[in-house]
Amino acid sequence: MTHDDNIPRSALVAAGAAVAAGAPLRPQARAKGPLVWLDMDQQALDDAYDQIVYAPNREQVTKRRIANSERARAAIGAPERVAYVYRSAQAHAPINIFVHGGAWRAHRAADYACLAEPFVRAGAHFVILDFTNVDETGGSLFPMIEQVRRAVGWVYKNAGAFGGDASRLYLTSHSSGSHIGGCVVTHDWRRENLPVDILKGATLGSGMYDLKPVRLSKRSKYVKFTDEMEEALSAQRHLDKLNTPLVLAYGSCETPEFQRQTRDFYAAVKAAGKPVELLVGEGYNHFEMLETLPNPYGLLGRAVLAQMHLGPR
Repeated sequence: MTHDDNIPRSALVAAGAAVAAGAPLRPQARAKGPLVWLDMDQQALDDAYDQIVYAPNREQVTKRRIANSERARAAIGAPERVAYVYRSAQAHAPINIFVHGGAWRAHRAADYACLAEPFVRAGAHFVILDFTNVDETGGSLFPMIEQVRRAVGWVYKNAGAFGGDASRLYLTSHSSGSHIGGCVVTHDWRRENLPVDILKGATLGSGMYDLKPVRLSKRSKYVKFTDEMEEALSAQRHLDKLNTPLVLAYGSCETPEFQRQTRDFYAAVKAAGKPVELLVGEGYNHFEMLETLPNPYGLLGRAVLAQMHLGPR
């Protein structure tokens, strides 16, 4: 008999319903400690920045993505390795740059090939970036941000070399990749002698846009946050440099902090008078949200194609 065999079926059904509704897996019957952020004690805040607590199917979703990426490469061909460029047959095509997540410390571009196929079929080049991780940088987020910013600049300058239209450059991201994406769209591109509107649109999914509460969470065990990092890499504090129309999205079954971060960023961008749209994936957890991107009729896929003025094929 396993441990689970001792749990009444009614309790398992109730637990499953709670997870489906977005409740954390950890039992809630515990004494609440001193508040650390908003109405959260340390345990609640740590849980709010730990996706596995709210999304127990992370490993299954990851395995699906890797398997689907292998199938996608078989269907559309291997990428040009310079920057994982999946090329469309369309001449002078728009370009979408994807920034993956992984808590700033995991995953690689090769495992996201499945995202490219609907965009390649629709007539766009799809660029998936590889970049360093926070474990390799000794706890600093700055090198990751700089690498991605430089990559965006490289794609803009070299678009013509692979049949792309530099004037139609877009960015899409997920999770910690959306934190990086937020830092990209609020970058002062004049410092690189590039247009302030280098990106004609960006769709940021399930991200973080202010590092203060993240710094208070257990993520500080591997990210060496500083006052400079918190200030410089909190996109919500630099909206004066935002010149890119945004689509922001989160799932209703994500952690409360990832939901709040997106809602607050949306409200701040809207209050600043910048173009922004908010999408909520009803019934989706953090990892399932990304699965709506390679579906041209999914929440994110439809939004990105519309932003790029493309349709499914």
